[in-house]
Order: sequence, then C-alpha cells, then structure tokens
Amino acid sequence: MQLYLDIFLAFFIPNIVGYGGGPAIIPLIEAQVVGHYGWMTAPQFAEVLALGNALPSPIATKMAGYIGYEMGGSIGAGIAVFATVAPTIIIMIVAMGVLYKFRTSPKVKALSAWVLPIIFTLMLLLSYKLVLSGLENSWVHFTMLFLLAGLLLERFKIHPTFVISTSLIYGALFL
Repeated sequence: MQLYLDIFLAFFIPNIVGYGGGPAIIPLIEAQVVGHYGWMTAPQFAEVLALGNALPSPIATKMAGYIGYEMGGSIGAGIAVFATVAPTIIIMIVAMGVLYKFRTSPKVKALSAWVLPIIFTLMLLLSYKLVLSGLENSWVHFTMLFLLAGLLLERFKIHPTFVISTSLIYGALFL
C-alpha cells in the first residue's frame, strides 16, 4: 500500500506545483523518481524520456504510465496516470465552480465576450491549416471526404462519431 501512495505522490506533487506542461515538470518528476525514491538511475530515466518523446500524446502521462507500471504493475500505472492528470482536473473543477458562481457578474460576462471571438479565431486558423494540409497531400481524397462528411452530417444527420470513424478507416486503407 505504501508503494502505491509513493507512486501517487511522485507524480501528483510535480504536476500540482509544475506549470507549463511536460517540459516544465519532467525535471520535477526526475527529482522524485531518480532522486527521492531511487526507482531509476538517471540514464534509465533518460531512456524513458526518449521513448516518451518518440510517442504521440502528452509526455508526462506516458512517462507516468510506464514508470508506474514498472514500480507497481497495472494498478501502479493507473495510479501514476491519475496522479498526473488529477491536478488539471481539480483546477478545472474549481475554475468552473468559480465561473458558474459568478456567471451573472458583468466581469465574467465581459471575459466571455472577449474569450469567445479569440477561440473562434483560433479554431478558424486551425481549420484553415488543416484544409491547406489536406489539399496539399491529396486534394482528391480530401475533397471527396470533405463533401461526403458534410453530406452525411447535414443531409442525413449521421452522428459525427460514425463519420469520423469511417473517415479514419478510409484514410487507413487508402492513404
């Protein structure tokens, strides 16, 4: 039981005090895993870091899953990943609680009025970049998938999950 508590603390503490994502908290995780608990040597940690950088998705969760599994099996991996994402979940719940409590406040309404156009602009820019990338790689496939997805979503009211899944399968088979 102590091992699981140690795994939790080894990943929760760096993620609660670290700000800035993976690059900012990796040294804090190393201090816990290598320095405090001695579960790995510095070269072993460097190998895990290199492996984590080679795979997609957030690096801290990948490293937590691997190190947690090495130290405590499947339960250790689950605890380590939970400890990595728990600070973000806690902050989101607190922030949403504060925003909900003050949702009628003129300041919160003003914040929303400023944030929504910024989010819209960022999403528009992302969409533009994705369209350019799709047209650059294979404009025939992109155009066909774009038009078919639009038709399925708007005309036939097919759920987006099915449209995305079908598009992914098509891409895996033909692209």
